[in-house]
Amino acid sequence: MTKHQANLIESWEAEEEQPFTGWDFSYLDGRMLQDKPTWSYSTRARELMRESTSCLDIATGGGERLLSMRNSWPETVAVTEGYPPNLDLARRRLEPLGVRVVELENDEYTPMPFEDVEFALVLNRHAALNVDEIARILEPGGRLLTRQVHGLWAQDLLAAFDATPQWPDAAPEKYVPWLQTAGFNVLDVKDWSGRLVFTDVGAVVYYLKVVPWLVPGFSVASHTDQLMALQRTLETQGELVYIARNYLIEAEKPG
Repeated sequence: MTKHQANLIESWEAEEEQPFTGWDFSYLDGRMLQDKPTWSYSTRARELMRESTSCLDIATGGGERLLSMRNSWPETVAVTEGYPPNLDLARRRLEPLGVRVVELENDEYTPMPFEDVEFALVLNRHAALNVDEIARILEPGGRLLTRQVHGLWAQDLLAAFDATPQWPDAAPEKYVPWLQTAGFNVLDVKDWSGRLVFTDVGAVVYYLKVVPWLVPGFSVASHTDQLMALQRTLETQGELVYIARNYLIEAEKPG
């Protein structure tokens, strides 16, 4: 191993140890760059909150996104979160503002601890979509707005680490029929792809450590060869480019 390679590995190991709280990727500002969709989840969420009397934000993380829309909140706001560090953060940030913070594991099947027809709006950004429970807790005429990471998100990045997408069917083709079966009118579907760019391999290390389901078992020690291959690509091409995919669905429970 050359001195240059040893220095790279040392720097990657330092990235591996960087803390991560909430759902805040600001540490990678300028190092992880993503094209923006032609649509805005936050803009539409703000519009719907202003038209609603109550709102549930599913898997809010540390409440970062919800807090950024504070001036659009309806009278009643509740959130769920299941990851303990994020749950503690959400409680500290949101409960003083009158938000009900509920501990709940985020999956497609666990019953939600809310009353029937309790909410006028359900927001879901990058969280599991429990369609049947959302149908139950929404009032007639209520809306669901969800932005999702496509199941084939950055599959070319995963392939570089001999990994495959764990939920390749997580796409509009799965959820639109499910929503319709649950009785929703699907009002809008937007499927988008663009570029996901990393300017250095250390940024990839940090990203894969804080999103551990992308490459299960990832570490610098176990994936050194793959990281070195990325470094060679970076030195040749100047950046590491992959395919990002997101989609947005808006649906209404008939009134």
